[in-house]
Amino acid sequence: MKELDLLKKDWQKNSDSFQQISENEIYKMIHKKSSSIVKWILIISILEISFWTFSNLFLNTDDVLRKINHPEIVATLEFLTYFNYIVVLIFVYIFYKNYKTISTTIATKSLMSSILKTRKAVQYYVWYNLGMIVITSILSFFIAYVYNPDMEFLRDKLAMNGRAMFFTIGILILVILGFFGLFWCFYRVIYGTLLRRLYANYKELKKIDF
Repeated sequence: MKELDLLKKDWQKNSDSFQQISENEIYKMIHKKSSSIVKWILIISILEISFWTFSNLFLNTDDVLRKINHPEIVATLEFLTYFNYIVVLIFVYIFYKNYKTISTTIATKSLMSSILKTRKAVQYYVWYNLGMIVITSILSFFIAYVYNPDMEFLRDKLAMNGRAMFFTIGILILVILGFFGLFWCFYRVIYGTLLRRLYANYKELKKIDF
């Protein structure tokens, strides 16, 4: 934003005859920066879904599912996986659409509206992912504990010791909160930084338009 600040200072020093030219220059700079930010949001979301896709290929989940030996559980997990991919791909499409809109828009009000829509879409995307992390973590622990034959010894031991059961549940809650906090920090640093820059552009456009 240093270039923009310098340009604004020059604009304020210039006479009224140069005001329209300066406004156009500032708009072009904000337009370019906003388009670049939304492009990075799109790229990061694609890299994110690619990372999880390739990670699943290396995880040995088939053996675990065979041990469970409950077709309805396997079907539920597969449905949840496909549902998650569909939702994430919809968000990626929305980011792409917003990027194309911001890149080609001319009117200041349209650019401001597109920036707000992009911010809202990214916020929904982040909260959806955080929600899915909590849901899948709880579901995974529950299925592993109840249906995995390898956990039979642990189930019997915990059933005879109420304090151990309480302690184990506490550990699981801490693990889930740890995962949630880790991903929340990741999203705050990556997407949060981009959204703050995007909103700063929106405020600059608001000064020009009103």
